[in-house]
Amino acid sequence: MQFWQFSMVRMPEQISLFDSLQDGEHFSAGGDLRSLSVHIYQDIISVENLLAAWQEFLRGKRKKHDVQEFGHNLMDNVLELHRDLKNKMYTHGAYEAFNISDPKPRNIHKASVRDRLLHHAIHRKLYPYFDKKFISDSYSCRVGKGTHKALDQFRAYAYRANKNHTKTCWVLKCDIRKFFASVDQKILMDIVARHIHNSDIVWLINQIVSSFNSGTSRKGLPLGNLTSQLLVNIYMNEFDQFVKHKLKAKYYIRYADDFVFLSRDKRWLASLIPRIADFLDTKLSLSLHPDKVYIKSFASGVDFLGWVHFTDHRVLRTAAKRKMLRVIEEKKGKEETVQSYLGLLSHGNAEKLRMKVERVVGEEL
Repeated sequence: MQFWQFSMVRMPEQISLFDSLQDGEHFSAGGDLRSLSVHIYQDIISVENLLAAWQEFLRGKRKKHDVQEFGHNLMDNVLELHRDLKNKMYTHGAYEAFNISDPKPRNIHKASVRDRLLHHAIHRKLYPYFDKKFISDSYSCRVGKGTHKALDQFRAYAYRANKNHTKTCWVLKCDIRKFFASVDQKILMDIVARHIHNSDIVWLINQIVSSFNSGTSRKGLPLGNLTSQLLVNIYMNEFDQFVKHKLKAKYYIRYADDFVFLSRDKRWLASLIPRIADFLDTKLSLSLHPDKVYIKSFASGVDFLGWVHFTDHRVLRTAAKRKMLRVIEEKKGKEETVQSYLGLLSHGNAEKLRMKVERVVGEEL
């Protein structure tokens, strides 16, 4: 059976989270793991789950040569992967590395189709359980969250903190230095093992985690893995819980390695910095970026998630503007690309920029 024939078989509708990491679009996440007792290894590696994961994985990738090649012998490949997992013969393959600018340079590591299929199979079974453990104000790579929800919550918290413009609201903005490359794999696996009391699943996750070596012994996670998005949220949930239960921060938002605290008390915010730095260092082996930690008043303009936020409006960051116009020109005004950016601009004050985009598109046409 060819993979395009199989794709017509009625399966649960899926949307790959990896294809919508920035916006937190909804997808069906498979079985709902309500307790540790249902963390069953056989559920993850079952042929049924692997085939459902294939439907997720296919989204937006049907024309890729490596995907088509795997799909031409789909059932044979899935059964072989299942047998390897069942017999504990599975080993994660090597990565293909390449660089992108987003807008800053990033090193992406792409796994094989076989390994990425397994990433989806793991994610669709483990994500529902772990998502319930995360705080509501963690917005990266989560169903119903995303950048736009984070931006709206940031504004809502600012209005609460400044008492609807009657008080000065201060913002402590922090960023973690070399976040993905700095994740300590041993610490991560210790955290995973505390939540999952199933040695087979822990073994499987360790196969994926240990498959990546950023140049430092047992450090780092690959940006290209779907599982990495879940694992870094599990990792940073340790910090989120510290923030809520120890620091008692009422207005706090985190998106991946970017996070903010809002308060009318500037001294209190300043007192948090050494406590934050100490926790990240001693518990997670992470460090704050020395050039990206500051306290500013909300009214003076705070740069967060690509937008500069002011009391009554927000404008797109200059670097983001340049990237948007460059991509539109490179794509020669492709409608899908343009509509995506126009949707982005609708979330802020960008009428002049919208007109510029439309002008660039007109010139391309």
